[in-house]
Order: sequence, then structure tokens, then C-alpha cells
Amino acid sequence: MDYIEFFYKRLVELRLQKGVSARDMSLSLGQSESYINKIENKRTLPSFTGFIYICEYFNVTPQEFFNENVSFPQKTKELVSEFEQLSPKYADHVLQIIKDLNTK
Repeated sequence: MDYIEFFYKRLVELRLQKGVSARDMSLSLGQSESYINKIENKRTLPSFTGFIYICEYFNVTPQEFFNENVSFPQKTKELVSEFEQLSPKYADHVLQIIKDLNTK
């Protein structure tokens, strides 16, 4: 895997999922208005600390950020959190629904 290319793609993907502009994300991170735009346009990479702040902004771990098998890491975390609260009976039902959806 080309991690640098994946990083750029994933950043855009997660930002769009969150429904926020590059400008607003930059300002939320305490950076200049063009910070995220420069990263997304491959003109720069964040520092390690900057990357950690980006992960915190998306509420994902660095491992989740780079997990190419999970398209929606925030939703996956939310789903797992809710799933863990179900009784075994309901958990079985939800699991079967998910399996049925994946076969379609």
C-alpha cells in the first residue's frame, strides 16, 4: 500500500463524511484557513502531532485512519458501541440483519 497516497485520499474521504469544509476543519484544528487544503492538494504533510490532531478531529485512532478495510470508521465505532449494549438475543438478530444486507 502507498501510505502517502492513501493518507491524502482518506483525509478527503473522512472530511466529506463529516460534512465539513477544508477551511472549517483547518480553523477547528487551530491552523490557518488553508492548512487542510494544502494537505489535500499534496503540497505538504502534517507533522506527527498534526496527524494526531486530525485523528482526534475525526474521532478515530491512527490505526482506524489507515484501515483500508473500513470505509466509515466513525460509524463503525458507533455501531460497535451500540451493539455491545444489546442483549445476546438482539445481538443475534442484528448480526443476522447485517449478514443478510452483505449478501445483497
